[in-house]
Amino acid sequence: MDSVAPATADPAGVSTPAASADHSRFVQRIRRRYAAELTLLPPGLPDDAVMRAVVDRLCEGGRALPAALRVMRQLVMERLAVLDVEQGAPMTDVTQAMTHLAEVALDIGVAHCRAELDALYGPPRDAVGQDIDFWVVGMGKLGGRELNVSSDIDLIYVYEDDGQTEGPDSGAGRQRISAHEYFAQLSRRLSTLIGDVTEDGQVFRVDLALRPNGNSGPPAVSMAMLEEYFLVQGREWERFAWLKSRVVAPRASVKSGRAMQLRSLVTPFVYRRYLDYGVFEGLRQLHRKIRDEAQRRAAGRPERANDVKLSRGGIREIEFIVQLLQVVRGGQFPEIRTRSTLKALTRLAARGLMKPETATALAKGYDFLRRVEHRIQYLDDQQTHCLPASDEDIGWIARSLCLTCNSHACPLLDRLMEVRELVATEFDALLHDGVAPGKGNCKNGMCGGPPLPIDSEEFLDKLQPELAANVRRWAQQARVQNLREDSRLRLAKLVGRAALAVRQGECTLDAAQRFVDWIEPLLRRESYLALLVERPAVQGRLLRLLGLARWPMRYLMQHPGVIDELADARLLHERFDGAAFIQDLQARHDAWAEHGEASEDALLDSVRRAHHAEVFRTLVRDVEGQISVEQVADELSLLADATVQCVLDWAWDRLKQKHRPSPRLAVIAYGKLGGKELGYGSDLDLVFLFDDEDDNAAEIYGAFIRKLITWLTIRTAAGELFDIDTALRPNGNSGLLVTSITSFENYQGGRGSNTAWTWEHQAITRARFCAGDASLAERFEATRRAVLTAPRDPAALRDEVVAMREKLRAARSVRTGFFDVKHSPGGMVDAEFALQYLILAHSARHPELLANAGNIALLQRAESAGLLPANVGRDAADAYRELRRVQHRARLNEQSTALDGEAAEALAPQRDAVLALWRAVFG
Repeated sequence: MDSVAPATADPAGVSTPAASADHSRFVQRIRRRYAAELTLLPPGLPDDAVMRAVVDRLCEGGRALPAALRVMRQLVMERLAVLDVEQGAPMTDVTQAMTHLAEVALDIGVAHCRAELDALYGPPRDAVGQDIDFWVVGMGKLGGRELNVSSDIDLIYVYEDDGQTEGPDSGAGRQRISAHEYFAQLSRRLSTLIGDVTEDGQVFRVDLALRPNGNSGPPAVSMAMLEEYFLVQGREWERFAWLKSRVVAPRASVKSGRAMQLRSLVTPFVYRRYLDYGVFEGLRQLHRKIRDEAQRRAAGRPERANDVKLSRGGIREIEFIVQLLQVVRGGQFPEIRTRSTLKALTRLAARGLMKPETATALAKGYDFLRRVEHRIQYLDDQQTHCLPASDEDIGWIARSLCLTCNSHACPLLDRLMEVRELVATEFDALLHDGVAPGKGNCKNGMCGGPPLPIDSEEFLDKLQPELAANVRRWAQQARVQNLREDSRLRLAKLVGRAALAVRQGECTLDAAQRFVDWIEPLLRRESYLALLVERPAVQGRLLRLLGLARWPMRYLMQHPGVIDELADARLLHERFDGAAFIQDLQARHDAWAEHGEASEDALLDSVRRAHHAEVFRTLVRDVEGQISVEQVADELSLLADATVQCVLDWAWDRLKQKHRPSPRLAVIAYGKLGGKELGYGSDLDLVFLFDDEDDNAAEIYGAFIRKLITWLTIRTAAGELFDIDTALRPNGNSGLLVTSITSFENYQGGRGSNTAWTWEHQAITRARFCAGDASLAERFEATRRAVLTAPRDPAALRDEVVAMREKLRAARSVRTGFFDVKHSPGGMVDAEFALQYLILAHSARHPELLANAGNIALLQRAESAGLLPANVGRDAADAYRELRRVQHRARLNEQSTALDGEAAEALAPQRDAVLALWRAVFG
């Protein structure tokens, strides 16, 4: 290869290309042919207005519209080559200008062709006499505003409704035709206007192959025809094609919003309301066809092996990576929906679906490959993506990218190899879960020979006898027999993996049995099974999780979609972040709104799925031993706080009686949530307080709380969120759902005839503000502290607390000979009542007891304050911690917390420590 001049640097030290656009044979032709017309373009990047003005000037100068559009296109292309090659214009500027060029040409073309047809047949009208609109849908890079410089344009023509033209009027000699025929003619005329090659070239090559039924389908389809096609015939690969679809002309229809109705058909076809792992195989098939075609075209043509678009690691594989992740998850996470490849990479990284460094590397690789592609196409204005055979052309491309090639080395080719290897590696990792294509991971003969369905005796004989018996129980049922063969093969693959994991010591037989039990209710929910088939590593983590405790299986049966969380490597190492959780959900809310889908159902499902996923993350960290019982409770409590806050904000925005931007409302958490000791599936004990001077405040907030409770408790397609208990509000179940904060202060402070009972003061020891208007938190805390420090008769208080404890004990009887870690004498409730007495009796003199710091810390503080004998408080705190741990483990394994025999005897020290506390406090 001949030596190539090095890149140069401007005075500011910024590298600029050492190449000239006039190396391009295409640019040379344009400058020879249209030297006079080149001055029509003002300096800089051509935009929409400039392009329209140039067309007008050319038409005024005597050119017909087809010629004017073509000449304008040539002028814009020459300008882009100069800006790109000589001035280093950003790749996105070039693609945006090319997109504008297509949009302008199509907009002008639609108006021109409609005027011609209207003169012949009159405008088309629907059954009620309204004009029927016509839309040009841009697919692929045109839809994504990413058009390359010598690209064809993939179009689909859609019209609004059926009908017929207006027909003849006075003296015009017009005839009536159906709307379908009218728009078919319009489509053909427009394609000819834009795509025919004349002495001035063409505007764009037009490809209509993506329309329903491809080249055998009609040139234009109605909305009704398109809807039926999506429902009956739409194929998986077409969902990827329609992902980038966008109405690009006529502009008036886009600006008026009339074309938006098409979105209601396209969105549910592209995005499903579940994690859609079933599309993986469809994309594999599409990718194989593209690679096979690229290899066929390259056979005997070695120069075509370097195709920057279609070869391994090319532009198309970056687009596939992005689109696959979008189609799989975009139905539930609208914030990742976008037609732009670069924007999608950023959004996928922000959502945690791709490592930020991977997204950055792919974005840089995409930019580089697109810039190379443009330079290839500048050479001769050909729709090719293959590196040229000429060393001179290769050298020019390198120089234009500030690279220096010589006879010894070519950094351009090195960089291409580096980028393509990165892309191919990421693509294979995504589509094959890190396993190189064509290389299996079968061991011990579990998958030797042809695949067998789940109901095959030959397959069942390969399983462990206990596992085979469990599978046989449902594999012979009609609901399994009636599944498609590929579904039964998929089930066998999953069960076979589980059996293999047992053999290899990667999980226990119990875990495999629980996995089979978990699969049974999901036999017809194939998206979840597809996820595991596509992600063997996720199945491996799931088997391990199921072997550690029983309750995860129960949770996964209720919310199978959360298994997708096991694909996230950060699962074990991150802790819950409430602010980030709310931010993510608000981004999802805004994305639903942006796409016109922010219905109550969508929002209710979104918050439930997000909550279930976070609970599952905490559960995994819990059973894996990564966090303590206290940390589990902290995470679940913070999650509940954040969820209530999010739902509160969304519900208020949709309240008919809303009278201010945000409610003056405080949500007060009591009980387990108040003490930040929430467990899996715990109820939320909530009290609602408002501070609003509006004359109708009580009515408004009453309606709002009813709506809020409904949003928090209703079961939707995504499952349940919480059970809410409001019995701790003033006057209990006979009181108002929401109370003014002033009334609450009077009630708790004993002012007036309606006052709180002692047990309500016990409850407020662990109450706290958890959501709502943060400015009310301080006022509530002041009220709480005033209640706790109010003067009391210690003896009377002692009697009331003991009486309440006996009442509760009578309602929670424990069988003789058993020790219930919560309710038996020496159990957790005894410790809690003793501490509540100490707070109510002594916090006025010992303010360190006022903080809602949790039972363990407060017991230790009580001893430090001299309210308990030496070691009694600390021993009781340690005992309480251990009793919580035992309770927690029992619930995880779905076991009783009432223990006998050796299990109860093992907790004798803890029981004795709590009993010592009780005696020290109550005698």
